[in-house]
Amino acid sequence: MSCDFLALAQPGVQKLSPYVPGKPVDELARELDLDPATIVKLASNENPLGPSPKALEAIKAHLDELTRYPDGNGFVLKSKLAERYGVGVEQVTLGNGSNDILELVARAYLAPGLNAVFSEHAFAVYPIATQAVGAQAKQVPARQWGHDLDAMLAAVDGNTRVVFIANPNNPTGTWFDSEALERFLSGVPERVLVVLDEAYIEYAEGAELPNGLSFMAAHPNLLVSRTFSKAYGLAALRVGYAISSARIADVLNRVRQPFNVNSLALAAACAALDDQAYLSESRLCNSTGMRQLETGFKAMGLDWISSRANFIAVDFGRDAAPINQSLLRDGVIVRPVASYGMPTFLRVSIGTEAENARFLEALRKALGH
Repeated sequence: MSCDFLALAQPGVQKLSPYVPGKPVDELARELDLDPATIVKLASNENPLGPSPKALEAIKAHLDELTRYPDGNGFVLKSKLAERYGVGVEQVTLGNGSNDILELVARAYLAPGLNAVFSEHAFAVYPIATQAVGAQAKQVPARQWGHDLDAMLAAVDGNTRVVFIANPNNPTGTWFDSEALERFLSGVPERVLVVLDEAYIEYAEGAELPNGLSFMAAHPNLLVSRTFSKAYGLAALRVGYAISSARIADVLNRVRQPFNVNSLALAAACAALDDQAYLSESRLCNSTGMRQLETGFKAMGLDWISSRANFIAVDFGRDAAPINQSLLRDGVIVRPVASYGMPTFLRVSIGTEAENARFLEALRKALGH
């Protein structure tokens, strides 16, 4: 074939690299001839507890309806979210994971000649969604691995239509407080949509992280994006949501694909939302596991970035790729983050106590301890 289809793609797409997810267990098993049952995966920020029993029951109850299209409006889930957070149903937008919400924002508000602002070391989907629609991606240098909100505010210009901020941030786990968020939102022009990505907000203890929803009344240009993939343990079903003003939600629904959230995902998310005991257990498992890994890193003389998410980035002070390869040979999958500008780090998802111990043992071996 002589036609260069990459050259035919729009310039922004030509500059992108495909998103690289965490290595699947089966793939590593095939590559290294390992028993899948012996492999520990701590690469994709997944909930190690398995799904909520209530979610599983809800899925089973809906299996007989697989020949039917899902409720395209997601009425029941939207109603439950609206009631939980004290907003109108018309303010809720459902997505095929929160990634879908980011894509909807880009498709609705970005175009060639416009730009989106986001931080260095931020989620890879921000530039992907931005450049895929021909807009300019304006990456602002990070400060101590986290968002420099003052510099991001200064980067907003007349062509900026969207700012993506994450709290906590992925892959660094860094966060900002309520005062910093309020100062930032107060400085952003009202014509600029601020997307506050709170994919990991449920892991926060008490009021240590600001609740983005409490800022919406004063800042109608704010959209809060969340997901059921992390603390609620439904990553495979891909269901996320946004809460915004009704006007913004109306715009997003104009570009949202029909039936973008499947029936099993809708049912499971409704059940998971009601399972507060499961959510509490997820939070406890995460905080306990975080302390376990930090203690292990300290014993090995390693540095790490303090995190308020369900993962932690550990710094080896040298190229982390060989260390990652050693872990893989030992049947432990973590996440390299060189593509995020962090070549000396590995990001490690918090697992069960046994999974964390297995990782630490393999890491000691990889480092020659």
